[in-house]
Parts: sequence; structure tokens; C-alpha cells
Amino acid sequence: MPGGSFDVESKERELDSLRESAASPDLWDDPSVAREVTRRLARFERLLGQFERLDGAIDDGELLLEMAEDESDTSALAEVSKELEAVDAELAKLEVESLYFGEYDDSSAIVSVHAGAGGVDAQDWAEMLLRMYLRFLDDEGFAVEVDEINPGEEAGIKSATFTVKGDYAYGTMEGERGVHRLVRISPFDANSRRHTSFAAIDVIPEVDDTIEIEINPDDLRIDTFRSQGAGGQHVNTTDSAVRITHLPTNTVAACQAERSQIQNRARAMALLKSRLADLARQEQRDQMDEIRGEQTEAAWGRQLRSYVMQPYQMVKDLRTDVEIGNIQGVLDGDLRGLVEGYLHWRRARQEASI
Repeated sequence: MPGGSFDVESKERELDSLRESAASPDLWDDPSVAREVTRRLARFERLLGQFERLDGAIDDGELLLEMAEDESDTSALAEVSKELEAVDAELAKLEVESLYFGEYDDSSAIVSVHAGAGGVDAQDWAEMLLRMYLRFLDDEGFAVEVDEINPGEEAGIKSATFTVKGDYAYGTMEGERGVHRLVRISPFDANSRRHTSFAAIDVIPEVDDTIEIEINPDDLRIDTFRSQGAGGQHVNTTDSAVRITHLPTNTVAACQAERSQIQNRARAMALLKSRLADLARQEQRDQMDEIRGEQTEAAWGRQLRSYVMQPYQMVKDLRTDVEIGNIQGVLDGDLRGLVEGYLHWRRARQEASI
């Protein structure tokens, strides 16, 4: 979507390609691929249909407006102006599509939450973030699969991993990658002192099933263990959870959400492939930065957002300068303003680099 515009021509080409794929007689040989094709096809048909309808409404409105002005018909002018205002509001919603121009924006997203510095407060903070994201994604209509939760000893969680599926899942979650800081009166401090806690969020696009990632089986260590946390008797009494470690890169993926070890192993392998693919992309970016002689800041170590509960209440994104005073609303899942703030900031940076 060059220049951040609603690129109709590229969407029409994509629609033609999707229609061709949907017409293939062997489409449903792979149900997961078929569902993805039909999902994208429905969205592109809706978007282009909406664009054509609005384009026609604008042309008709401008013509009627010109006629009303020529005839000095004030009532007709008011009616046409009202209709055009409604069209303008709908166009503003359609313009949000232009914010999703990234290569992987429409991929599913694998999101990991890790407690950082701050002890039990940080583990509680990590659980608060997990709850925030799950509420936000549910309200937005995304499908979420929780792959793993590693609970803390006293409270909260040490880490969690979940997968987000739906339109622009990765594009929606990409801006959450980095370090999140919480300042509050600690509920775990008997003296009610103010504590600062950190949690890190990692977001990567899930590898498409059609992309082959070569992994040598000899490079893998596969461990099974008993599932932790909620899930009923089955997960608590069988070694169904699976952890796979890619030894050359020390990349780890685990899954305990499924009922069988075979299912957990398959899901853990899919997560591992996505993480190795992201690692390869990062290495490629680092090589290009070295060629250009630029120094880039590691996303993992960058504090991107502060959530302050005491002595005042404020959520502030340090990249976009978006500030929200209703911190409880944000923690309850109202992230749309922060997400769109990041998308506008990202587009502005992309346009400035052209």
C-alpha cells in the first residue's frame, strides 16, 4: 500500500488471485489453507464493494450538490450535505485499511508475555497484560488460542504464549512488542510502597503453512512435562505438554493447551518454525543495518509504554505520545486508541523514509 493510500489496484489483483485459488478443485484438500483463502476472499470482496459504492455515492452527491446550488434549493443542499457527511465518515473508517501496509500485517500473530524485573509484582503485571490483551482481542472479534501459561510461584505468571487469528492480526498486535512498565502501590508490599514492574511482550507473525522452514531433527531436543494451571484432570495427570528446543539457536517453543501429546507437539513445532523464521528475518535486518552503518535499538530492551496508577493515572506510549487517562479502561481491554496511534506513527515513519 505505497504511500499509505487505499491501494485499489493491488487489492483488485489480490482479489483476482484469491478467486482463482477459491475456484481450484483441490482447495479443500488442506482445510486450514481453504479457510484462510475464503476468509481473505470475503474481506477483499467486502472492501472493494464498499469502495465502489462510496465512489459512486460521492459522484452522485457532487452532481446533486451542484444542481441544488444552481437552483438555490436550500433544503436539497442540506440533505445532500448530510449524505456526503455520512459518506465522509464511512471513508474515514475505510482509510484505516491504509494503515495496514506491512508485509506480514495480515498474518496470524504469536504473542508472548514475559515477566521482567520486579519479582512477584512483575509476574502479577504480566498476568494483568495477558488479561488486557485477551479482553481486547475478544472485543475486536479475533480468534485466540492460548498455547502455554507458566504460572508464578506466589501470584501472576512467569510467561504465556497465545496465537491470534483474524484480519490483520499481526498488524494489530505488532506495536505491542517491547517493554511495558507499571508504576503502582504494590498489593504485595505490607508497607504499601510504590513499586515499578516490567514485562516484555514479543510478537511475531505465524509462518504460513505453504512456507517451508528446514529444521534438522538432530538439532532438536524434545521434552514432555505435566501441564500446569487450569485445564481439568487430564492436563494435570498426564505428561501431555511438549517443549521443543532448537539447540543451535537455543530457541524454545512449548504448548500445553491441547489434550494430547501429539497435538501439543505439532503446535509446538509450528510455533518453533515461526520463531526461527522471525530470527532469520532479524538476522537479515541486522546485516542490512551493518551494511548501511546504522545502529538500531533492540526492540526487546526498549520501554515503549508506561502505565502509571500512582501518584496519578496515565497510560502513555513513548513512541507515539498517545496519552490516556482512563488506565482501568485500558487494562480492561480498551486498546484501540493505542493500537491506531501506533499504526499512524508507523505509516508516518514509512512515508518519511520514501
